[in-house]
Amino acid sequence: MRLTKGDRIPELTFSTAWENDIRLYDRLKGKTVLWVLRYIGCPVCRLDMRDIAEKYDRIREKDAQVFVVMQSDAAHLKQELDEHPVPFEIISDPDLRIYDLLDIRPAKSTAALVAKDLLRSVRKVREASRAGFTHGDYEGIETQLPALFILDETGTVLHAHYARSLADMPSAEELLALL
Repeated sequence: MRLTKGDRIPELTFSTAWENDIRLYDRLKGKTVLWVLRYIGCPVCRLDMRDIAEKYDRIREKDAQVFVVMQSDAAHLKQELDEHPVPFEIISDPDLRIYDLLDIRPAKSTAALVAKDLLRSVRKVREASRAGFTHGDYEGIETQLPALFILDETGTVLHAHYARSLADMPSAEELLALL
């Protein structure tokens, strides 16, 4: 079942590149953003992560923290993050437990991944390319759609967004307005 405003997020335990068995409810403070992307080798995901990192001080000023969820395994994340650190946690979910629990489904095809927002998707892929993000290793489901959730300290959903395409995600600037 998809989450909507007012729902409570189910209890979930996750791992990062450096820690295992972390309970989400133990980490909730202020507002918590779960920014669910695809995998670390995805250029569009890297672009989104850069956008979040560049605005992270402003996000923290809004009493918020960000956890990015990716299909990437912890070892791969650690390797990438050692080289390109970010100021937020990245959750490793190669088994897609969080995606399944939150009902974040993949697109029906690669074409469907971009079709609903074709122009916006093309622009975002071009922007990622201009920023120097090339495609890395493929991990998980290539057609996985992203999502975004804003939670309060009790785990109540303040905002839920299930993307219709790869590019159908709020920017970090739009996140700031939502916060």
